[in-house]
Amino acid sequence: MRRRAFLGLSLVALAAGCAREAAPERTAEAPAAPPSAAPPPTASRPRVVALGDSLTAGLGLTPEQAWPTLVQQKIDKAGLDVEVVNAGVSGDTTAGGLRRLDWALDGDVRVLVLELGANDGLRGLPVGQMKENLSQMIRTAQARHISVLLCGMEAPPNFGPAYTREFRQAFRDLADEHDVAFLPFFLDGVAGNAGLNQADGIHPNEEGTRRVADLVWRALQPLLTRALATS
Repeated sequence: MRRRAFLGLSLVALAAGCAREAAPERTAEAPAAPPSAAPPPTASRPRVVALGDSLTAGLGLTPEQAWPTLVQQKIDKAGLDVEVVNAGVSGDTTAGGLRRLDWALDGDVRVLVLELGANDGLRGLPVGQMKENLSQMIRTAQARHISVLLCGMEAPPNFGPAYTREFRQAFRDLADEHDVAFLPFFLDGVAGNAGLNQADGIHPNEEGTRRVADLVWRALQPLLTRALATS
């Protein structure tokens, strides 16, 4: 019961933090890719692309501490010749992710780890809109024969229990509708644990991020093995 209550407080803190991230988010998600930036060069080896928000970008951490880097270490240890690309943008919504999807999927991408939706929930954006954005991203990836790992999120309680239930169910429905690999809650075991989060109560600290990387890797490893075997 105590953990559930603390998780609720943590999600409230997430909602409060939304206002702080709102300004940079509009700037970050406006273009599909920065006008002055060339698309990333075509990779000489297969790629896993982590498309997400600040939880993927590693806000408050060094690049080496972000979960995509930690997953890269696990891939290297497993002897797989695969590159993990961190395509996280702090404050990004599903709409922002959709706008930059084509740019993010450049190169020999085998798996898309889709970690978006938290900021939609923080803003109370329509669940149907979020679901359609995610659905378009999944369809685009599948049309390119890219496997998808969909990461579920939880909405803060601010918008009422009906919104929270609809938000949670949207991810489960998407996984079923598109038959994709599914991680039900990206922050499982981390959200609501003060010892695993930064002082803002929003973003995992170094230890919390290691646990997130473990969660992602358990879901990603069999998916990646199949994607490499069928190429």
